[in-house]
Order: sequence, then C-alpha cells, then structure tokens
Amino acid sequence: MLQLRTTINNQNGLATSWSLDDLQPTPEQEWDRLREFLAISQADIEAMLTTVEPLFRRGHELVVGNYDYLLSHHETAAILGWDSGADEAHLAERRRFFTVWLARTLGLDLSHSFARYLFRAGQIHAAHGPRQIHVPERYVTGAISLVQATFARFLTEEMADHPLVPTALAGWNKVLTLHLHLMLHGYQMARAWDTGEQTINIVLFGKLRSQLGQQSRPMRVAVNSTMQQVLVKFFDYYPQLRPDVFDLDWQQRERLDETGKPWLMALPSYRIRRGWRILKNGRDIAYLNNLATPASPGDTISLFPPGR
Repeated sequence: MLQLRTTINNQNGLATSWSLDDLQPTPEQEWDRLREFLAISQADIEAMLTTVEPLFRRGHELVVGNYDYLLSHHETAAILGWDSGADEAHLAERRRFFTVWLARTLGLDLSHSFARYLFRAGQIHAAHGPRQIHVPERYVTGAISLVQATFARFLTEEMADHPLVPTALAGWNKVLTLHLHLMLHGYQMARAWDTGEQTINIVLFGKLRSQLGQQSRPMRVAVNSTMQQVLVKFFDYYPQLRPDVFDLDWQQRERLDETGKPWLMALPSYRIRRGWRILKNGRDIAYLNNLATPASPGDTISLFPPGR
C-alpha cells in the first residue's frame, strides 16, 4: 500500500515526504517472529547443549559428507558445475562456508547478526553470489533436512541411551527450521530482484556505495512498474539500509481474517528522512509524480543521501 505524506515544499507545492508501507519484514523482524512462534525454550537449549560436543567431534565428517553427497547426485553436481568432478578451489570455498555456518549453529548463535548472515546466504543460493550459481529452492530445503537427519544419526550413534537426546533433536529441528526460513526469505528477495520483463539501472551515491561495496547494479522490473515498486524491491533486497534512509512508524490497520472478521494489526510504515533524493534519469521524482512515477526500460534510478 502506497502512502504519500503531506509535507509540502512552500515554493512549488510538491509533496516532499513519502512512506513505504508494504516492505517485507527485515531479517531481524522475521527471525524474532518465527523464533517466538517456535517457542525455543531454555529446556530445549539445555538439551541441545548436551549434544554439542559429540556433534562437534563429527563436524568434519558432516561437512565432507555433505559435498560428497551433492557430488554423487547428478542434478546437484550439474548445478554446481561438477559434472566431471568437483573443482577443488570451489569445493574448498563451499566447505569453508558450510563450516562457518555449522560452527555458529553448534555455538547456538541466536543473534540478529546470524539472521542477517542466513538472509544473505539465501540470496547467494539464488545466484546472487560471486559464482552466480542458482540452487533451486527444493535443494535449499533438502539440504537443511539432510543436516537434521545427520544430526539424528550422529546422536543415535554417540548418545543412544541419553534421555535428553529426543528433546535435543526437537530443539535442533526448531533451530534448523528457523535457519531455513531466513535463508528462503533472502532467496525470495533475490528471485524477486530478477523478476520482470524490463531492466533498469540502480545507481548509488555517497555512503550507500561504501555500505554495499558497489556503484550500481541492474534490476528487473515488470512492465508498468512505478517508483514505489522499484523502491520496495530495492529495500526488500537491502533491508540493512533502512535505518539510514527511513524513520519507522507503526500504523494500526484493520485486516480481515479467513472468516471475514476484522481485526487490528500494527504494521510498519517507513517514512523517508529529510534530505534523501531519488532521481529518475537525473530528475528528482518530486518534480515528476513522486512514487507513482513510472519506471521505463533503460531508466537510471539514482539514490542520493543527504548532503549531495
């Protein structure tokens, strides 16, 4: 839902403040919401802690076995470009990535930092990493399921009669489900970036360049897209930029449930801060039609922080 604020420039009558009300939750928000729903309790955590040492001892076996399995499966081997055998440099790179994830997982890292890491991992699996390899969503889901199965096998072999193993496995299932959800959240934002019939170019200025480590990148958008849809896609993909660009408000909105009964929800509204400018082909969108300005094939959309 688009909402234009009524802040007016007295000299030309332009609406100079606007907000985006339809951004997806940030990784931190999604992490907290699902973690609360899954009810990962202190009892879960204490049981999981009893299993960390045996799982850690077999961590190398898990990492090596994971990629041996992917190499043995024709479709995943082809996806990774390993039809004729694994590239050693690529294999070592992926093992390092998996090892970092496993270490943070076994360390019971439940931080927002890890939520952002998993969100980015999902984007990488959607071909938005250095190697631009697209892993189909079913294999992202399948990989987490295989880790859960391997945890169960290791603990059956290492702690067969320990009374806390069932509780620990239930806890690991919750945590791995949380990880999968955050990865798929990032994955879906990356796939959305690539969806559309036409291409525009996003150009970054000032601190945005240093924060993202790039000057520009192309974005696919649908025919008849507006600047609102472009900016929603941009800030869904780069949620880490929102605190610098927006002030967060919470709006009470009425929604209908499945039975048609109304109920109130508190929904976030992102109001752009003073001084930020969005240009289409060199013209500030405030002088065009603001967020309703159409995005056309080949357009250059420039984001300027205050002071430029």
